[in-house]
Amino acid sequence: MKEPVLIVMAAGMGSRYGGLKQMDPVGSAGELIIDFSLYDAVMAGFKKVIFIIKKEMEEDFRALIDDRAGRSIEVDYAFQDINDLPPGYSVPEGRVKPWGTSHAVLTCRDKVNGPFAVINADDYYGAGAFHSMYEFLVQAEDGDQYNYSMVGYLLENTLTEHGHVARGVCERTGDGYLAGITERTKIMWRNETIQFTENENDWEIVPEGTTVSMNFWGFTPSMMKEIEDRFPAFLDKALAENPLKGEFLLPLTVDLLLKEEKAKVKILPSVDRWFGVTYKEDRESVVNALQSMKDKGLYPEKLWG
Repeated sequence: MKEPVLIVMAAGMGSRYGGLKQMDPVGSAGELIIDFSLYDAVMAGFKKVIFIIKKEMEEDFRALIDDRAGRSIEVDYAFQDINDLPPGYSVPEGRVKPWGTSHAVLTCRDKVNGPFAVINADDYYGAGAFHSMYEFLVQAEDGDQYNYSMVGYLLENTLTEHGHVARGVCERTGDGYLAGITERTKIMWRNETIQFTENENDWEIVPEGTTVSMNFWGFTPSMMKEIEDRFPAFLDKALAENPLKGEFLLPLTVDLLLKEEKAKVKILPSVDRWFGVTYKEDRESVVNALQSMKDKGLYPEKLWG
């Protein structure tokens, strides 16, 4: 079996943080959130990581990664380019937004020929998630259906106190597989309950204990071909309906495969808290949480020696 590869989606980081050079470290030794994920990945057994970035971010990224985490794990880069389209397609006039997370993963198609995991660069997932994912991927093989996985978090463990977030709300089967996933773009604590809205006016309660996706996926190589094969159909629809902002999203691609009964997705449950800096007010709580884990001995005081 080929060694699992970790793919880190980071192409959106520059715009979100106003440039990598301005991105605040959250660890006491200057670590970024991604350093903690890379440390957990190395401890779990991952030996290679591919960062998906914009080409103009390469110098900044290498300065942050290559001489630190890069001494403990093989590092490669793939560049998400809005012009990376199938033959016969072109970027519509005025479009500057990337084509979404499925398109981001597709940029690694010439670098991955075995099982792979996918995470966001700016989310903290917890050590247990990486161990569960690695153990799944080293034995994952497709049968009558594709054999995929997803780390599932408790919704209440993934929210911020400072505003709304987007989450993939999951339906589970009785035996722990994903039955469906619905993207909720505005979900938050409200009146001491968790609620979401699609129109700013009508709010619906989501029960605590609901499983959500934080974009930590595990795939066999079949997923790369599915994304490539489905990209033209996405483009046809997006260019007709939402040419400037339509996104080819990874959870939606997974959901289509579930509906077509082409894939099964094992939910790998996590009780860890998610941490991320969705809002600038989140930073202090992330810094404190990560330092607390260092104080408890869960991480060394300096991750990369």
